[in-house]
Amino acid sequence: MSKVFVIAQGGGPTAVINQTVAGAALAARERFPGSKILGARHGVRGVAGDDYVDLTGLPETDLMRFANTPNSGLGSTRDKPDEAYCKRVLDGLDRAGASAFIYIGGNDTSGTLAVLDAAAGDHIHFIHAPKTIDNDLVENDHTPGFMSAALFVANAFLSVDLDFRAMRGVYIGTVMGRHAGFLTAAAAAWRRDDSDGPHLIYVPEVPFTETQLMEDIRKTVDRHGRCVVAMSEGVQTADHKPLAESLIPAHLHERDDHGNLQLSGGDLGLALQVAIKEDLPGVRARVDTFGYLPRGFLGTVSETDRQESFAIGRFAVENSEAGSGSVAQQFVDGRVTLKMVPLDAVAAKTKTMPADFLTPAGNHLTETGLAYFHRLLPPRPDAWTPFV
Repeated sequence: MSKVFVIAQGGGPTAVINQTVAGAALAARERFPGSKILGARHGVRGVAGDDYVDLTGLPETDLMRFANTPNSGLGSTRDKPDEAYCKRVLDGLDRAGASAFIYIGGNDTSGTLAVLDAAAGDHIHFIHAPKTIDNDLVENDHTPGFMSAALFVANAFLSVDLDFRAMRGVYIGTVMGRHAGFLTAAAAAWRRDDSDGPHLIYVPEVPFTETQLMEDIRKTVDRHGRCVVAMSEGVQTADHKPLAESLIPAHLHERDDHGNLQLSGGDLGLALQVAIKEDLPGVRARVDTFGYLPRGFLGTVSETDRQESFAIGRFAVENSEAGSGSVAQQFVDGRVTLKMVPLDAVAAKTKTMPADFLTPAGNHLTETGLAYFHRLLPPRPDAWTPFV
C-alpha cells in the first residue's frame, strides 16, 4: 500500500542526523512500494510553507552520500508552534496527503510532535525519531549524535592535556549542555589516572560556585603543576540559574523561541578567563568555548553512531502504521534495542546524569560513570606517555 511520508529535522544538527533520513526513506521504498517521500526544508517551517525536497526517486548512492554528510541536510528550525502555527503545519501535512510525519529531533521537537498529535485526527501518525548531542532524552540509553560529539570532546581534552603538560597553566573548555552534563563528562573517557586531564569536571546537575572552582583549581595546580577543566556551558548556581546569566551582562542575553538562554557564544569563556587571571595572577590561563564544533564535526564521526541513526530511521517507518510515538534506543541485556514509546513519555522532558555517575564532591566521574562512557566510545588512542 503506497503512502506519503513527510520527514523533517528539528533543533541542533548532529554528525549523523542525515543517516536517519536515509534510513527512513529507504525503508519507506522497500516496505511501501510506490510511496512518496518528502523532506521538509527547515523543519515544521517547511511543512507549513509547502517547501519540500522530493526524496522519492533519489538514487540510493546519492541518498547514502547525503547520509554520510554531517549536519542537517534538510535544514532545521527551533520554531515553537503556537495554536495558529500548528494549524498551518497540520494544513500543510493535509495538502501533502501525509499519512505519517517523521520528525527527527530532541526534547523540543518531541514536544512539538505531541502538540500536533493532540490537535490532529487519526489519519496522520506522528513519529519522533531521537537525536541530540546532549544525550538528554528520557527513555533512551543514549541518543544519535551523542557518540560522535563525545568522540570529539574526548579527543580534544586528551590533546589539550598533552599541551598543558608541555606548557603548564590552567585550561577550561566549555562544552555544550544546558541541563545535562553527559557531553562534558565524555572529556574524561580516556583518563588513565589522576594525573591525566581533565582534572575537574563541572556539570549542570551539581550547583556551581566560582569560589569552589578557584579552590579546586589551586589544589590541582599545587598537585600536578597544571589544571585542565571540562565545564558545561549550562552549569548552574545554587539558585538554579545558568552561570552565564550572572556573568554575562543582561543586555547581551539572547533567547530562542523556546525561551532558552543562548549559551554557545564566547562571553562565558571570556568572563571565566578574567576571573581566573584575577584570582591566580601570573598563572597561564586559557578558556576555549567549544560551541558548535563537536556536534557535527566531520573528523570524529562514530561508525556505531552512523549505524544506529540509520536503523532508527528504518524503525520509525516500519512502525509508523501502529500509531504515533517516539522511537527509544535502549540498552537491554548487553545490547542496544529499539522500541516505540508514547510521545508523552518523552515530550519536553530531560534526562540528566544519574547521581552515581558523579563523585561526592561533584567535580568528577565515578567508576560507574566512566564505565558508561567506555561502553559508548572506542578505546583511548595509543599515545606515548610524556616525560613531564
